Amino acid sequence: MTPTLTRGLRHHWLMVVLVLGGIGLRVVVELAYQPALLYIDSYRYLQNLGAFFPGGLNPIGYELLLLGPLLLIGDLGFVVLVQHLLGLALAIAIYVLLLRLGCRRWIAALAAAPVLLDAYQLQIEHLIMSDLLFQILLLVAVILLTWRGTPGPRLAAVAGVVLATSVIVRLVGVALVVPAAVFVLLAAGLRPRDGWKRRLLSAGALAAGFVAVLFGYAMYHMIWTGVPALSTSTGSVLYGRTAVVAECEKLDLTPEERRVCPDEPIPQRKLNGIDYYVHYFHNEDNVEALPEGFDYSAVQHSFAVQVILNQPFDVLGGVLQDFLKGFAPTRTQSPGDVPLSRWQFQTSYPMYGQQPEYVAKWLERYDDGTYSVNEDLAGFLRTYQLGGGYAPGTVLGAALLIAGAAVLGLGRARRSGLRAVCLLPAGMAVTVLMTAAALEFSWRYQLPGLVLLPVAGALGITAITGRRPPDSPGPVTNTTATTASPKENTMAPNSPDEVDRAALDDYAERYGGRRFAPVVVLIAAYNEEEALGGVLDGMPATSCGFDVDTLVVVDGATDNTGEVALRHGAQTCTVPANRGQGAALRLGYRLAAERGARYVVTTDADGQYDIAELPKLLQPLIEDEADFVTGSRRLGSSETTDSLRRAGTYVFAWLVSALTGQRVTDTSFGFRAMKVEVAAAVRLEQPQYQSSELLVGILAHKYRVLEQPMTMHARTAGHSKKGNNLFYGYRYAKVVFTTWLRERRTRSHTSGATAVGTVTESAPAIGER
Repeated sequence: MTPTLTRGLRHHWLMVVLVLGGIGLRVVVELAYQPALLYIDSYRYLQNLGAFFPGGLNPIGYELLLLGPLLLIGDLGFVVLVQHLLGLALAIAIYVLLLRLGCRRWIAALAAAPVLLDAYQLQIEHLIMSDLLFQILLLVAVILLTWRGTPGPRLAAVAGVVLATSVIVRLVGVALVVPAAVFVLLAAGLRPRDGWKRRLLSAGALAAGFVAVLFGYAMYHMIWTGVPALSTSTGSVLYGRTAVVAECEKLDLTPEERRVCPDEPIPQRKLNGIDYYVHYFHNEDNVEALPEGFDYSAVQHSFAVQVILNQPFDVLGGVLQDFLKGFAPTRTQSPGDVPLSRWQFQTSYPMYGQQPEYVAKWLERYDDGTYSVNEDLAGFLRTYQLGGGYAPGTVLGAALLIAGAAVLGLGRARRSGLRAVCLLPAGMAVTVLMTAAALEFSWRYQLPGLVLLPVAGALGITAITGRRPPDSPGPVTNTTATTASPKENTMAPNSPDEVDRAALDDYAERYGGRRFAPVVVLIAAYNEEEALGGVLDGMPATSCGFDVDTLVVVDGATDNTGEVALRHGAQTCTVPANRGQGAALRLGYRLAAERGARYVVTTDADGQYDIAELPKLLQPLIEDEADFVTGSRRLGSSETTDSLRRAGTYVFAWLVSALTGQRVTDTSFGFRAMKVEVAAAVRLEQPQYQSSELLVGILAHKYRVLEQPMTMHARTAGHSKKGNNLFYGYRYAKVVFTTWLRERRTRSHTSGATAVGTVTESAPAIGER
């Protein structure tokens, strides 16, 4: 076993144990029931294969996307085997997503446990049923909208397509577009130059993708039935919910509608249950024949509408009651509910009211025609399930409440950047469970909660209590150089003076001991009240799977820059005197290092850099391909019209390349990212033009530097603080030369010692992407 694998297993030991438990249980299920379990709906799915008729009780997504393709390859036993593997993959995806969003490993593992170990989940995976595919599509939508932290229009449109696909797998997904669109509107991380316009565009793209797919499906339905719809069963489903509460004698019903109102007293109807009125009472044999040409489903639908309009509280009360049933501590069955035994393991092969000959006919068509049960293994599964082998509803309810508290900003959630992210799975869970409750209660319909509610709860806990601390870096090895002595690695050149200490005391008084997210975007701002707000509004809450905080160091501004920073939610450090960008950034580096940041990103307050390109800076650091990543307008593009300033970019790039022996294309691009220890280890003295001092120092210390092609926009507001071109050029050149001479003398005295950080055997060429 390789050291990397051993380390990975050790770090993720709890998830490994849970996955092994999930695998073991699924093996038992496979051996207990051969080849698969067939529920009432299973025959409808199998019967519709090849025809893909959309006018039945169920939509055609399951047989079209999963069941049909798998049966082209194998038999029913192969189908459920793949479904079990997908169930394992679903749990692992939950774990990986939560880690990416900053959850602690044990919390992420526990959030994945219900999918891995819940007996009701295991049973549904062994049935020929659409529920597992529906769960997968819901999680895929969550991943698409949260993985990169910036759901732009394209990604939002894809998520809309996925959510629409979930609807044609199970109709209860029809309202999921609402919480998804709300999340896109509220999520941070959009381009500062677009603001709400881009958010609205993304939400519109999500809705457009959703509507486009369902419109196409409705047209397909019309080709078959002559009616554009998602299902022809809507009338009977709404009818079932309203039939059990309808006070027929008090309603102004048409003669046709009155004929479909049940004669039994309401208490008896509730005992019969909604399922009875959905699936059995609607048969024409149970009521008087309707006039010729009258559509029975249409009568049911119009009857349901009348009940909803006249008895809204009766209908809503029933829906809320069924919604809350899913949060009961144990699996119980109320009078009129769908039988709980349908979703429990049995010690004999369950027939669900079908004759053995009928079951064998379908097994012969899609398998070898036989079925069997290992009574010992089936007994073990039943004992496990009835003995508490499932996620208690109270735990799922607590997860929902925790997510709700995080959305409201409890604890550290207000500054966590996870409030909108918590809202997405929590909102989707409430929406899909409430939609299911509006139809009828069944424990099968609670299964989407096994995916969404633990995810929401894990994110809520993380938002309220704080994110997972970054992993400790591994040991640094070096075959050609020694590690610098502690004296050489001190921050003495970067130590605070009296002005710094005043700013740090003010910061501590405002924020106490608050820790930073793994990624800190640092902005040094001096008299930038006009442009700063737009830049801050575009800052992402997350990027590359890490939470992002924004730190503004207000460098003795004489305008309202500090108030703007605070008003737009940035952590703000106010320096009482203006000393220059270099001094402000140096103070910001210190704060980032002392308060737990792992990566520090610098950008300007004037809106010249595109924050949407942040992943291009962070990803190489996260993947340990570089220690310092900077943008380059020469590799990318620039909107500046100042030809002299553009020529200076070429000149200084050539100068630094010549002095350091490493090719550089842009020495003054302000949008750059680094591991936090890099800025702490490099000597920084310059009050201004700190970008060149930092770059030359980093190159001298043999850190791995990478340039990325990026865009530099024209200023959105304000004016440059750099002075005229000649003055700027002289000062910049002076900083380059003095830094190079200082570092050269230092390295000659230390005989090859390097700063603490990632060390390479020789000075690498600067990478380009």
